[in-house]
Amino acid sequence: MNHAQLRAFHLVARAGSFTQAAQAAGLSQPNLSGQVKALEESYGQRLFERRGRGAQMTAIGRQLFGITDRLFAVEGEAQALLAGTKALTIGSLRISADNAIHAMPIMAELKRRHAGVALSLAIGNSDAVLRALADFRADVGVTARRPPEPRFHSIAYRRDRLIVFVPRGHALGKRRRISAKDLAGHDMVLREPGSITREVFERAMDAAGVKVGAIMDIDGREAVREAVAQGLGIGAAFAREFVPDDRFVALDVPDAAFDVGEYVVCLEERMRLTAVRAFMQIAQGMAEK
Repeated sequence: MNHAQLRAFHLVARAGSFTQAAQAAGLSQPNLSGQVKALEESYGQRLFERRGRGAQMTAIGRQLFGITDRLFAVEGEAQALLAGTKALTIGSLRISADNAIHAMPIMAELKRRHAGVALSLAIGNSDAVLRALADFRADVGVTARRPPEPRFHSIAYRRDRLIVFVPRGHALGKRRRISAKDLAGHDMVLREPGSITREVFERAMDAAGVKVGAIMDIDGREAVREAVAQGLGIGAAFAREFVPDDRFVALDVPDAAFDVGEYVVCLEERMRLTAVRAFMQIAQGMAEK
């Protein structure tokens, strides 16, 4: 098996693009494309679906990436051993998170300890974070959804709690604490299905026997805030991520089951990667007891 062809495949799989992989590796794109094409032709397998400038792995491609990920991680460990150090002087780590606030402290500490590590952060809802990990588009994830599958390794990191918020001048805004029943009949502005904010809110309302009014689906936290500011409904957000704003009044709902955990997650097999292990170890050390 041709080692150069496998490495070319691995670079493209990690970058999700022939162009970005070539730039990151300092290679010409035709050379990289040629290596991947030769590998595909040698075994009669299509490893990528080429879509514009992107390259999405096929099913066999994802399986192969799981193998090359381990292969080149072990190769890197061998190089580090022979060089006499396990320091992360080079390399990269792709982080997917449902909230930057929870991920940033770990990233900052990792960068402080290992200045040479290149970090990237993608923000999405909790479902998107787990999909990115499963599809090898992210190395580690920070999410409020703890995966049940044994293929994931997870660390309990932080606790958080939902609050609701209303425009200043709203009838409920005269109080700082309300009951779940006070939300009955009120229109809500909530994150899209698949977000943990939406899931926790709806589960808590069901448990309290409260039926709210119409629900407006909004993709993204900032868009939710702007919709609430325009009087389109009551918003919900986690307390740690809610940014104080003179336009809003934040309300605690103490009798609602609004508590949730935040977890740091990776695929079990990716714990072989030095950068992934370092991230997980830092998260463990920073975890709330």
